[in-house]
Amino acid sequence: MTVTPVSDKAKFDLVVVVLALLTMFGPLSIDMYLPAFGDIAASYGTESNRVELSLTSFFLGLFIGQLLYGTASDKWGRKPPLYFGLTIYILSSLACAYAPNLESLIVLRFLQAIGSCAGLVIARAMVRDLYTPQASAQVFSFLILVMGIAPILAPLAGAYVTKAFGWQAIFLIVAALAVACMAIVHIRLPETRSYNGAVRMRRSLPIYWDVLKDRGFLRYSLAGGIAQSGLFAYITGSPLVFIEHFGLDPTHYSWLFGFNAIGIIGMAQFNAWLLRRRDARKILNKSLPVLALISIVTIALGLLNANFWFVLFVVFAYVSTLGMVFPNAMAGALAEQQERAGSASAVTGSLQFLIAGIISAVVNIVGHQHPLGMLFVIGACGLTATILYRVLRRPEASPAT
Repeated sequence: MTVTPVSDKAKFDLVVVVLALLTMFGPLSIDMYLPAFGDIAASYGTESNRVELSLTSFFLGLFIGQLLYGTASDKWGRKPPLYFGLTIYILSSLACAYAPNLESLIVLRFLQAIGSCAGLVIARAMVRDLYTPQASAQVFSFLILVMGIAPILAPLAGAYVTKAFGWQAIFLIVAALAVACMAIVHIRLPETRSYNGAVRMRRSLPIYWDVLKDRGFLRYSLAGGIAQSGLFAYITGSPLVFIEHFGLDPTHYSWLFGFNAIGIIGMAQFNAWLLRRRDARKILNKSLPVLALISIVTIALGLLNANFWFVLFVVFAYVSTLGMVFPNAMAGALAEQQERAGSASAVTGSLQFLIAGIISAVVNIVGHQHPLGMLFVIGACGLTATILYRVLRRPEASPAT
């Protein structure tokens, strides 16, 4: 078995750009159809909150699907499972455009998520193949920059596409983008891991369990995943808060969504700059308490029924801080998992989206009990992530780690 040697420096070449594009399909599939909830509900003669179930099923697919690709990519190499996943994504996206009823759309969104998982899992594993832990944190910051294009452009594009061509066109567009991406992968993306016959697919669950038993992995993965779930709480709850409660039209809501994406992009690039001077773990140790403080303010504003501008400010602050929390947490989770990077990437991704799926369902419930219920869930995510990061610290670890 051969693995491409890691690099001490993050070289942002075309390979990194391709890896970033692969990670976009999950966020793109989530963000682009959010402004179309009302049109989808009208098309199927139902309520908007029922359409949210298609988002919950997508999160569930992201949880299950990532486990399918982890061990497979460690055994067969990175590219064959990637082709398989992109094919599923293309076919299910086309089917979503012609779903005869909401129930079918919910099931097809689950399959679409299964396909999109290939890019998420394998891109992270290839970053770990190619870079050292410190350099990989810089690359993950760059991935957030490219992924940030989706939240900025996707809701706005989704609003205009829905208005001009109908919501079905959204799924035709993402299918076409996946076809183009597959072609680029075939032409320009190198294989970073050769076939390894020693890896047995039937041992997938024991391998995943071994990864989960690693206290260091669990600490970083849970902290990053739960903190990031605050973002998914915002994604799920924001149409209810900003469109229905504050009365924004879908186009203005799309611009608002993009505004928050600018925050996380900016902080991710600031994080990349800091990583040239500071250790990733030290940055995480400083940024998580900041996130906890923001979370407390978020909950307080929810209790006070804050106005539009206060809600906008605190959500922007929370989402922006994730640009410093998530890349360093991801790098920490994969730091000592080189030989099983694919499996570890699958486990950390599945944990994140299992939590995100639960949070999505909770926001759906809480949001109909309180107009700003989304804020309570976001704040709880930030506080829980910070507490677990401290609690799961290895007993022998120094305060600096």
